[in-house]
Amino acid sequence: MADIKTKVTLVGTVLAKPGTEFIYEGEVAACDACKVKKACNNLQKGRKYRIVTVRTTHHECAVHFNGATAVEVTDAPITMLITPEMAIVNSRIRPEISCNKSDCRSFSLCRPEGVVEGEKYVVTDVIGNASDICDKGRSLKLVEIRPA
Repeated sequence: MADIKTKVTLVGTVLAKPGTEFIYEGEVAACDACKVKKACNNLQKGRKYRIVTVRTTHHECAVHFNGATAVEVTDAPITMLITPEMAIVNSRIRPEISCNKSDCRSFSLCRPEGVVEGEKYVVTDVIGNASDICDKGRSLKLVEIRPA
């Protein structure tokens, strides 16, 4: 697989640790007057990221306790249930997020946080069969995906 690209952004200093994963929720009103708001708000809303490197740059911040620290992030892998036809390593897919059965024990795998509906993803690993995991009885595969 090709080298994974990183992006520099700012996160709360308390969260700035390699391996920390988060979902970028977007800009908040307190950012309006900040001189570095573009550096904080340069990620895609709803997408899941993983911190890979913490830099020494630090800024005061009205949102984060103890300020914000510069970090390098990558798109974090997401574990998800998909149909067997789509579960092919290195294939590009648009995950079908159609199940609304929120009381299902596998709901968080069918509709994982960090998947942006309508976007393309690459299947990076097929973890295995999950035929007994769906309360609807659908035949599914457990995979790991990343944004394409």
